[in-house]
Amino acid sequence: MKSIRMKKIVSLAVVLAGAALTTGCIVIEDGQVGVSKSFGSISDEPVGQGVALQFPVVRTVEAWNVKLQELKETAQVPSSEGLIVGLDTSLLFQVQPDKAPSIRKTVGWNYVELLIVPYFRNAVRDVVSGYPVKNIYGEQGRKEIADKVREFLRDNLGPRGITIVDVLLRDVKLPAKFKESIELKLTAEQRVQQKQFELEQAKKDAEIEVARARGAAEAQQIVRSTLSDSYLQYLWIKTLNENPNVIYVATEANLPLFKQTK
Repeated sequence: MKSIRMKKIVSLAVVLAGAALTTGCIVIEDGQVGVSKSFGSISDEPVGQGVALQFPVVRTVEAWNVKLQELKETAQVPSSEGLIVGLDTSLLFQVQPDKAPSIRKTVGWNYVELLIVPYFRNAVRDVVSGYPVKNIYGEQGRKEIADKVREFLRDNLGPRGITIVDVLLRDVKLPAKFKESIELKLTAEQRVQQKQFELEQAKKDAEIEVARARGAAEAQQIVRSTLSDSYLQYLWIKTLNENPNVIYVATEANLPLFKQTK
């Protein structure tokens, strides 16, 4: 019996000595928390920043990123009309530090692929399918879509330990037919605007011509009202004084006729 007990003590001592020789450590940096696992059991308490000791089998520590992360997705989703719209989206999220052990225990280290991606894709598809293409393309519609997706993810992922910071719709790729119709509409609107400009310009030109004609008519009226016999005689005398080569010929109406001598 004593020999068997001694063998057990020696074996335990060998194991402890080997563990002591292979003891390692891990550094938990800023923006990280540690998830501790002992004999296959994950601790509910996260490991804080600093140096964490590890003992093979006895205790291992995983470093988990709790900084802001971005998940980019490109999806083909149907609109309310059934047209397929391409969307480039981004999800900004963070792991809640105190929930990292729970996520590791219930989901696993690949929680992004198993938890966040499916919820994100489902939210985008469900929300976008309720909007017509023109609203998806418009700024107001895109904002509403992003808000609804964000709220859906907060309701479903928040309790699981994921903080949803924001949802961004970076780009919208319209169906070819809809894109062509938009281009045709824009072309037609540009033509209407050009015609409107030409019409306004023609109105301005007409107003200018009317103003000129009105001015000429008023000038002629003024001239006609001032052409008296006395004024014409004044002009005759003035012309004779300015040009000695003009010969005056009297008429019955007593109006001057002029003849150039040179």
